[in-house]
Amino acid sequence: MQTFNIGDNAVYPGYGVVKVVAIETKEMLGSKVTFYNMQLVDSGLKIMVPTTNVKSAGLRPIISKTDATKVVGILKEKEIKIDNQTWNRRYREYMEKIKTGSVFEIAEVLRDLFLLKADKELSFGERKMLDNARGLLLKELTLATGQEELFKEEEIKAIFGITG
Repeated sequence: MQTFNIGDNAVYPGYGVVKVVAIETKEMLGSKVTFYNMQLVDSGLKIMVPTTNVKSAGLRPIISKTDATKVVGILKEKEIKIDNQTWNRRYREYMEKIKTGSVFEIAEVLRDLFLLKADKELSFGERKMLDNARGLLLKELTLATGQEELFKEEEIKAIFGITG
């Protein structure tokens, strides 16, 4: 079972990077339950997850630098055949990938939407999903690699909408 300590960063699928701010035990229905008290790094939203539910919640550590390099590789792939399915079917498919919490799946969604955007106007839902995938990946990749390392290539800066 994955355990975290106070001060650890982790990833909560669908929400992004959280910091463990406390570990506390509360009595619920006559039994003691221990919770990770976490705060979303970007918004400050507080989340409590029972320590016994870490796996089912999908809570995981920040990826390694090696995995971050693989993610950047996924983002840089250009020879991708994007399905010509209807935007709503594509949207559902991409939502499923984002919900997995897999950094690799989220990278594929971001890459595909970024490439699609170059060809045609994205729907409102797709634009929102592009921003969501970008936000979910950005913080974790920055923590895994360091900002200078991540943004040394113009191509990656463009995908994340970073100028300068």
